[in-house]
Amino acid sequence: MADHQAWIVAVDMGYGHQRAAYPLRHLAPTHRVLVANNYPGLPPRDFNVWNRGRRIYEFFSRLSTLPVLGGFFFSLLDSFQKLPPFYPHRDLSAANLQLRQIYGLLRRGWLADLVRFLNQRRIPLITTFFTVAFAAEEHGFRGDIYVVICDSDISRTWAPLNPGRSRIRYLAPCRRVVERLKLYGVPAKQIFLTGFPLPQENIGDDLEILRADMAERLINLDPEKRYRSKYAETVKQFLKGIKIEARHHHPLTLTFAVGGAGAQRAIADDIIKSLKPKLLRREINLNLVAGTRPDVFRYFRGVISRHGVEPVLGENLRIIFAREKHDYFRNFNIALRTTDVLWTKPSELVFYSALGLPIIMAPSLGSQEDFNRLWLKTIGAGISQNDPRYAHEWLFDWINSGWLAEAAMSGYLDGRQFGVRNIMDAVFHGVQEPAADDSLL
Repeated sequence: MADHQAWIVAVDMGYGHQRAAYPLRHLAPTHRVLVANNYPGLPPRDFNVWNRGRRIYEFFSRLSTLPVLGGFFFSLLDSFQKLPPFYPHRDLSAANLQLRQIYGLLRRGWLADLVRFLNQRRIPLITTFFTVAFAAEEHGFRGDIYVVICDSDISRTWAPLNPGRSRIRYLAPCRRVVERLKLYGVPAKQIFLTGFPLPQENIGDDLEILRADMAERLINLDPEKRYRSKYAETVKQFLKGIKIEARHHHPLTLTFAVGGAGAQRAIADDIIKSLKPKLLRREINLNLVAGTRPDVFRYFRGVISRHGVEPVLGENLRIIFAREKHDYFRNFNIALRTTDVLWTKPSELVFYSALGLPIIMAPSLGSQEDFNRLWLKTIGAGISQNDPRYAHEWLFDWINSGWLAEAAMSGYLDGRQFGVRNIMDAVFHGVQEPAADDSLL
């Protein structure tokens, strides 16, 4: 296994696939994630196929925010990747149109160049995008093939054309994905329950970083001590003796993150307008996450100027932006350590609830995110946003009631923090499921 090395391959489509790959980058021969649709020497024909799909998705994502027609056009695109109902259990192994189209492109040589490059070293492939796994199998990749799944439920497109005859293995973030893959015909022996790969810098070797951050967070999320009074023994047991009352180093901190297409940036306008008095009095910290999109960064700067909160920019109001994805992920992970509430759409970030982050969910973009929303509500770690124009009212009602503190602890207790370690155990030691698994879903 060459010292536990593996190719770590993602795609540049939004943030989800690269965010899942980032915590695994240390396994790669170069300690960097290989981006399948943007690497040196990528053939123009392959690039054009990738780029066409990415541009269509981003166009419809941004269009979805327009009244009436936007939602209609996005629903047309979403219909091609819609998830079938989970119940009743039945055989869902028949391939869909999107999957047959992907295999048609692969059999005409798409991504063969990528697989030739990967075959330079006989080490496993861990990819966060199904198409890369399909290409590896079709074009004769010599090592084992693993797919990290980035959502709490998945469409048929994630499983290969003939699941029963495929050698692709799956690294599932939750039990629902395990069961869904079985309905799609993937053999149980090729499915590994690992959890989502979360950043090690937010966890520590044995949760010591996460426990310390949680102690700070619970004070900010439970100022009236309603949750801590009722569940004092639970807090004491799972934070293992940290003197929670002695920790309080920053004001309540809200982080608002938009997705890779930047479709929901306008919510920030309402948030800043609503929270302006508290921002100017420095009673709350606000992080606006622009990711790697200069247009979103410029939009945020314009909103800040328009609402007259520039005096606190760089103090308790920050914009998180970087030119490169790996720099953005690093800066974002640092900001999460002092974040008390994460406000974002129900993307792959729903799994960050395991970091003890209560998630306020913006509207979903697509069927996939509807299922992520349902999963997050099921474990009690996420709440759908109310009208952003009145965030100064409902946000603080939720905090003073202890509701968000309860959501934070639900994510912390029922989430899976050790996805990276479990993925390594699955890939290098064949461990099907963690031996000590206290997670419910």
